[in-house]
Formats: sequence, structure tokens, C-alpha cells
Amino acid sequence: MSARSTDALRGDDSPPACSPPGSADAIRAAHRRFLMPAVQTFYDEPMPIVRGQGKHVWDADGNRYLDFFGGILTVGLGHCHPEVNHAIRQQVDTLQHVSTLFPTQPMVEAAERLARLAPGDCDKTFFTNSGTEANEMAILLAELHTGRSELIALRHGYTGRSRLAMGATGQSTWRVGGGNAAGIRHAANAYCYRCPFGLEYPSCDLRCARDIEDVVRTTTSGRIAGFIAEPIQGVGGFITPPPGYFEVAVDIVRRYGGVFICDEIQTGWGRTGKTLNAIDHWGVEPEIVTYAKALGNGIPVAATVARAEIADSFVGNTLSTFGGNPVSTAAANAVLEVVERDGLADNAERVGKFLREGLMELADAHPVIGDVRGKGLMLALEFVEDRGTKEPAAAFTARLLQNARDEGLLIGKGGLYGNCVRISPPLNIGTADASAALRLLDRALTATEAELR
Repeated sequence: MSARSTDALRGDDSPPACSPPGSADAIRAAHRRFLMPAVQTFYDEPMPIVRGQGKHVWDADGNRYLDFFGGILTVGLGHCHPEVNHAIRQQVDTLQHVSTLFPTQPMVEAAERLARLAPGDCDKTFFTNSGTEANEMAILLAELHTGRSELIALRHGYTGRSRLAMGATGQSTWRVGGGNAAGIRHAANAYCYRCPFGLEYPSCDLRCARDIEDVVRTTTSGRIAGFIAEPIQGVGGFITPPPGYFEVAVDIVRRYGGVFICDEIQTGWGRTGKTLNAIDHWGVEPEIVTYAKALGNGIPVAATVARAEIADSFVGNTLSTFGGNPVSTAAANAVLEVVERDGLADNAERVGKFLREGLMELADAHPVIGDVRGKGLMLALEFVEDRGTKEPAAAFTARLLQNARDEGLLIGKGGLYGNCVRISPPLNIGTADASAALRLLDRALTATEAELR
């Protein structure tokens, strides 16, 4: 049936849906007409992207951009990576779908890889499609294993967009409709730049981590299922805990009978440098770990990986129609092969150090930058109206995003106050790419200062 016939059946005068690559205006018009308004977009005038290759993307008007956000830390190998795409095409032509009711070679290979690469003794996998689903499964496993239902999460954290995941999320912005979930309590996070206790590291004695015990003793029954946390809070603005934080926090959780769920959905697979799993920077091994995003380099695939005794606690039937499908797990296998073979965690450490040094130089030149933080190629800038008061500069941040785009650089935004820029390029970039991004960002900062100061 033609688009015109479909319009007639709808009985309205709206324009037919476009089939990209159409004009930028046509794509934007169709987006406004046919997608729910809750679908958030960047920029004053949303930018339709029609092509990607490596570290670059192109919009519908033919403009090229250096992508230093990577689909929210998802395109870890860059856009349309040839080896990943080859694995996808080969699998599509072989076997596309059978559901988890049937074992497949790509699925068991991916599970075997995860058992080898996940932290600690996590070696049993349940595949799903998204980080939200992976975290839901992790929380369920913790409850089944402990026989308890109370969970500790962190303020400023982000867990996903389902009802339960919103309940564990620690930001009002992302708890649409209330997002309440019984039994979830939020402890203070390790936000050193804005310490909730007004202290400074290390003389603080990790008061934020010790707050977990206060929360357990005063807001729960004292018998908890677990603790879910991101090693670095992604949507929160790449808030990075100091050394020692997780050692103290996880020890408290285990003393009260809970397990540690490590959310590596944004941090995993070399993003933070040196190691494949970000939690290794703190020397702690979780009982359950969750992955998504970069695991498929843009293909929907997620995994909940747990210790055998945790996984065995799930007694009863379950399945995932699309989780672990042959195409997604073929992509995941290709991604993990490239990440290991090419030493991308080491590259993220090396190039990330160079990029961070450049960002620190920008902070010296631009007083609106209050904080530079992160690890590897997961770096953030927090913008403030005044470094003394630390008043969030949300309007500046929004305008900077626009000006960076106009300069040819795509970056992300985050933080509870909307004043953080998130920088997360592909893990296989070089220092020349980082230098180019720094030049573009410097020009965007200067332009924004001229407009708003």
C-alpha cells in the first residue's frame, strides 16, 4: 500500500512519512508527526543523521561531524565497523532468529566469552536486548538468591526506563510518572565536586560510602537483597568515585546480606582504560554484572552475567524472545574479538590521558569549566556560573552543545542539573583525533562565552 493510500485511510491531511535519505526538513517533519513527543532530541532544530563511518557521521544536508558521543557510549568501535558488519551480514544470511528456546552457536560463543572476560567469578549469562532489561534481570536474581526484596541504589544514578529501573534511578528527570518501586532506597553518591556532606577527599573518610550503612539501618529492614551501582555514573554526568569508595560500600552491603550488582552498561569493554571492566579500577568483584550498549556496537544486545550460585537461584521458566538472538550475539562476538585483539582498553588509557590533559588546559583558559573528571575515554566537563559558588551553568551547556555541533563536533550532555558535557569517542581513535576535538571544542567554548557572557 502506498504512503498516499495510508494517509487516506488515516483520514487526515498530514504529509506522508519520508523514507531517508530525504531532506532534513522532511525527516524532521515526519519525526514530529509520527513519533511520540517524549522522544528527546538534541539541538534547537533536531539534526537528522543519515550516514556514519568510523569516527564521523553525516547529516541530511551532507555536513560531516566528528562524533565524540558515540550514540551514548554505544559505538565503541566507531560507526559501521567492517568486521562487526561482516559478522552481522554473514549471520543474517545464515540464521536470523529462533528465540532462546533453541541454543545457537553465536549465543553460546558469546556466553563463553563473557564468562572469561567478566569480573570475578561471574560466568553464567542471560541475554536480553537493552540495559534496562539487563538491570531488571540482575535485580530479580539478587532478590531470588537472597530471598529479600530491598535494594540500595545511588542518587544521581541511572538504571533504565522501565518502571522498576526508573525506581532505582536517582534523578527526578528520568523518573517520569513517579518511577516508584517498593523496597528501593537511595544512598548518597560519591560526587566529590559537590559532596553532599560538604567534605573533601581524602579527609572525608569516604563518608558517602559509609552513608550506605545509615540508609540500610534507618530505611530498610536491615536485610537487603543488594546494591546496584555504576562504576562511573553515566547519565549523572560521569561522576567518578574516589579510590576506596567501592571497597567500603560493597563491604557494608555484604555485611547486611546483599550482593553487589555492577552496572557496566556505559563503562564496559575498555571505555575507562587499562581494563575491560571499569570496576577493576577499584579492586572489587561483583556477584552480578550487566552489559549493553558497546557490547553490540549499535546492535541491540545486553547481558546479565552472574556467579553460578546466583544464577542457579532462578528456579522456574523464563525466556527472552529476542535476547541472545543469532545476529545480535554474532555482533557481540565480533566486538569483543576486536576489543581484545586491538588492545582498545590500553588505547583508551593512552589517548584518554592525552585528551584529559587537553581538557585541563581548556579549563585553565575557560573559567566556566568547574570540573574535569572521568577515566580513559569517558570524560566530562562540568560547567558553572562561578567556580566559588559552583552554581550550575545549564544554559551555557545547552548553548555549547549547539555551538560544538556548528563547529563539526558532536558531544553529549548529562548531569542532574543539565550542566555537564559528556565526551565518549570511539575507543580506536588516536591522539590526532583528540587534538582535532579539542580545537573544535575550544572554538565552541569561545563562541558560547561571547554569546552569553
